[in-house]
Amino acid sequence: MLVFSVSLFPWPELAFSLQPGSEQTAPSSGDIVSLDLEALLNVKVTTASKFSESLSDAPGVMHVITRDELQRYNALTLSEILNRVPGLALTTASFTDRSMVASRGDQTTINSGHILYLINGRPTREVLEGGIASDLLESFPVNILERVEVILGPGSVLYGSNAYSAVVNLITRKADGNKIAVTTQGGVGNSIAPFGQATFQRGAFSVVAAEQSHQDQDWTTPVNSAIFGTQSSTIPNRGKGAYLGVNFKGLSFMSSYTDWTSSYIEGEVGQATWRRGFGDLGYSAKPTGNWDTSFNVTFTRTTLDARKYIPDMSRDSYDIVFEWTNVVNLGSKDQLTLGALYDRIRGAENFYFAGTTTVISEGTRPGEAFYGQLDHKLLDNLKVIGGFQANKIGNLNFNVVPRAGVIWKPSAHYAVKALYSQAFRAPSINETKMDYIPPLAIGGPSLIGNPNLSPEKVATSDLELLYGNKRVEAEINYFYSKQTNDIVESNVTTAGEYVNLGQAAFHGGELEVKYYLRKDFLLIGAGSYQGNHDGSGNQNITPVPNLGAKAGLSYQSGNGITASLFDVHEGPLNGYSQAINPKPTAYDLLNSHFAYDLSRFLHPESAGISLTAQGNDLLDKAVWLPDWKDVPGDSIFLIRGRSVLAGLVVSF
Repeated sequence: MLVFSVSLFPWPELAFSLQPGSEQTAPSSGDIVSLDLEALLNVKVTTASKFSESLSDAPGVMHVITRDELQRYNALTLSEILNRVPGLALTTASFTDRSMVASRGDQTTINSGHILYLINGRPTREVLEGGIASDLLESFPVNILERVEVILGPGSVLYGSNAYSAVVNLITRKADGNKIAVTTQGGVGNSIAPFGQATFQRGAFSVVAAEQSHQDQDWTTPVNSAIFGTQSSTIPNRGKGAYLGVNFKGLSFMSSYTDWTSSYIEGEVGQATWRRGFGDLGYSAKPTGNWDTSFNVTFTRTTLDARKYIPDMSRDSYDIVFEWTNVVNLGSKDQLTLGALYDRIRGAENFYFAGTTTVISEGTRPGEAFYGQLDHKLLDNLKVIGGFQANKIGNLNFNVVPRAGVIWKPSAHYAVKALYSQAFRAPSINETKMDYIPPLAIGGPSLIGNPNLSPEKVATSDLELLYGNKRVEAEINYFYSKQTNDIVESNVTTAGEYVNLGQAAFHGGELEVKYYLRKDFLLIGAGSYQGNHDGSGNQNITPVPNLGAKAGLSYQSGNGITASLFDVHEGPLNGYSQAINPKPTAYDLLNSHFAYDLSRFLHPESAGISLTAQGNDLLDKAVWLPDWKDVPGDSIFLIRGRSVLAGLVVSF
């Protein structure tokens, strides 16, 4: 049975996109099979400079998940896709941000506030806590993705707050005709994963729409708590997401909605729902032959509801950004990116107890910024980059973050990058405004906001070597990052106040190789290492393994067969011998994808049809990760074990 429903506007508050970063330079899915190997590897990127350039010219350590890779290895969630990128690792927390991705070992906060997520170059931030992204990672409709661009390291010069240890840009497909594709997949129990997409194009007017949902079989598992003892808990995992993109000449509108429900541990096991509405309205023009300009209004609203358990609370916040971006070609040697923006955030958190409602956090804050970046060719094979962002956020002091770098290309196949950049994360509304004193019946520490907090800061140096030819793309790099003004909860028994405390340093490197043995076979191999310490010399201060390795092998033939395997290995963690729940250990997540296109057996004018199957965690091992909040040294559930979905894809 085919299942497909459209609900692209579940919130009336959704706003309004156009950005140079949304332009598609990668081929559409229909063109993938006709490309040669060199075209498959040489995808242009836009995230590092806000204009299109080759990977070797981009002033950042970048990894790209191409449309070809998305088709070959497939995925149900964005978290699964990002988990294949070297330097990124899955993490989790006990309550507010249950699904997270950490970059280069950096998980000094209990949320995703150190990674900025973009949709077609436009930022989407949760501003009340400071960076929750569970809904995006678990529910964004990945079937609409053209590619994903990841910058490891700071990106605040062009993107502002939260572009701290990584920037992830979700670039969606453009309409290349009138098409409809519907997929339904089902598995054991109540597991289902229907999704669909449609494109329409007439002249300069085009529409792209997609919706995706998934519901996993409930996971019933014992969960131990020092307060409530052993609970036999049912852990749900269900999400839904939608995307709409409309383009007409210089005008563009896009909107997305993501919604995810799962469980958390906060004394007892409860359930929560994370929701996000995102929209962007933009206009772009080319006033002269060497000047591209665009204006955008970007809106994000996020909510979190946990209303039947302890804590019984809800959150609601929004972020609206007005931004003007310009890319100017100053000649054969210089490219200039300039922009200015105004930002306003607002949010509130309510606590419910014994029939009463208490507002424990509420605030509004404006912000302004101006940024610029210049790419200058000293020689045909030598480029220097310099940039900065100057910003004034609320009552915070005037702040400037810089970027500088050198890119040398000694031959057509090699490139060397030496880069330095800084970034910041502004304190969130909760960190500055929260006033939470729990009722005596609940107990526990209070949480007090600090209006005098300074932004978190990081400075990162990168050295990278890239190699590429028509079959191979390889990169290896070394990084060193130093964080200062980290925002943490003070270690006080009766009151936890947010403070800027101490510093942290991270160092290590990543290696990635993509090798087309033939056009049919793609091999991917990657490895990463990171070490870290705080200002007192304590090592391994975050819940991220020091070592990780990733590998995938895919076969995609001209006769319609696609088969792939991808394994993600995370190394061991020390310090969890006293965990009252299953101890976090080294693990492998082995996933598979199979598809068989039956269209060649059908009449050319008939609808296309394919068989598809997806297997996740084939080794059938439950994964528990460190509890990164309430019970240091304990663990929290993440993945239940093997799941297999199979179904049909029908296209018209």
